[in-house]
Amino acid sequence: MTGESGVIVIGGGPVGLALAVELGLRGIPCTVIERRTEPHCIPKGQNLTQRTLDLFYSWGIADELRSRRLIRPGFPGSSIVAYGDLMGEYWYSGVYRNAVDRYYFQRSERLPQYLTEQVLRDRLNEIPAVSVRTGWSAEAIGQSEHGATVEIAEHDGARRETVEAEFVVGCDGSRSIVRERLGLASRGTDYEQTMVLTVFRSPALHEGLKRFPPAYIYRVVHRDLKGYWRFFGRVDEDERWFFHAPLSGDSERSEEGVRALLRRAAGFEFQCSFDHIGYWDLRVSIADRFRAGRAFIAGDAAHSHPPYGGYGLNTGFEDAANLGWKLAAVLQGWGGEALLDSYSDERQAVAASTAGEFIDNRISEERDLFDRIHPERDADEFAQGWEAYAQVANSHLTSYAPHYEGSGAIDGPPGGVTGARATRSERARPGHYLPPWRLTSGRNVFEELGRGFTLVGLNVGDDAVAPFERAAARRSIPFTVVRDPSPETPGRYGASLVLVRPDGYVAWAGEAPPGDVDSLMARATGR
Repeated sequence: MTGESGVIVIGGGPVGLALAVELGLRGIPCTVIERRTEPHCIPKGQNLTQRTLDLFYSWGIADELRSRRLIRPGFPGSSIVAYGDLMGEYWYSGVYRNAVDRYYFQRSERLPQYLTEQVLRDRLNEIPAVSVRTGWSAEAIGQSEHGATVEIAEHDGARRETVEAEFVVGCDGSRSIVRERLGLASRGTDYEQTMVLTVFRSPALHEGLKRFPPAYIYRVVHRDLKGYWRFFGRVDEDERWFFHAPLSGDSERSEEGVRALLRRAAGFEFQCSFDHIGYWDLRVSIADRFRAGRAFIAGDAAHSHPPYGGYGLNTGFEDAANLGWKLAAVLQGWGGEALLDSYSDERQAVAASTAGEFIDNRISEERDLFDRIHPERDADEFAQGWEAYAQVANSHLTSYAPHYEGSGAIDGPPGGVTGARATRSERARPGHYLPPWRLTSGRNVFEELGRGFTLVGLNVGDDAVAPFERAAARRSIPFTVVRDPSPETPGRYGASLVLVRPDGYVAWAGEAPPGDVDSLMARATGR
């Protein structure tokens, strides 16, 4: 039996590493168990959202992450969507992540997952509270009212150990051993469709796509694809690409078959050299619960999303941020049991909404649309439908705004329901992510937020702030007050007082303190 940590994280991929960083920066001893000894070099998980970059800023590594980019800063990328192939008549330039920039502090970024992981590993090396054990796998999990144990085995089977902790978190991927051992059921949609992922080099493809404005993603839709996509993505600006496509038969499970798929999607012949060819099954799967006693699951272990829209990895990072501060709060004594339940309630609802509304529905909508209209049957009808399709498709990005309106830890609106779709706003709304705001000092409000709860007071006096400070002190809640004296700022947020959680979400907002601030703080901290 080895020494006890606060938390054991099983899985040292990006989500596990991010959770360890979040915990370590809060002073929580943490052990990461990772079976790999070397990172993979497949450039998946490239599309990092503004919210993810806000998290990296909070971890002190946003600039380091950007320094590793393979595409120059300011690359004017968008997304191209074409019908049939990329040389076809019908295409549009879709909105990209920067369409929602004003709702976040940081801008989005593109980076291969293996480089993102390296930035997180380098950060962990600077945090004494965290240790990483590579080449070890989890084999069994036990728990009692006092703590959790994990039996681990070295990669070659030579050594076995049992490690102890207060809590254990499985970040061990879609085939999660932790989820299996905990008996957590998963549900979702199995499309029974095999997809190919290939990584290749081709300056010729870069040249052949110059008919379009610069883009990160080039996506092909067609009625024969049944709502699935063929799409190219840039790894760098000149020659490195990845490509996903559905397979229609065994003949495409070969290098020549994949070359044929590439040509069919591009609409022209081009030379390329392969770095990787692999296959995956198109399915969506969400665990019914993300918690079982002292054990939790996060990332792909909790929700498996196909790479449609970049939801998977970014949703996993959000899991880490949500769970990390809550585990720290409980271990430090100022968070209650209900706070841990709120992790599963909040994140499971967001993952299910993301899967249903932004992946399942989109696949079925596109399948049904192109079954009804296609240029071979009626070119005029298709042209009109294509314009409408472009508008609807672009709205998917702008309406993706995960929130916790229905959470028991949030003083949300009556009848609020947690989910991934919302109308965006620059107002501070309970359950929603805090919009950025440049204070009178010239600094952004995100530069002033504390690691605990933060009260943003806009043009208010001491009498408005003092009840929150007293309630936080009584409950030993880490608490920061950010004031801005400008009389113009309350109109921007729609409230003079905004209580912000450690993960950047608004717990409460109002013009004056509520009648019972202590009860509000108790609810927000699960006590």
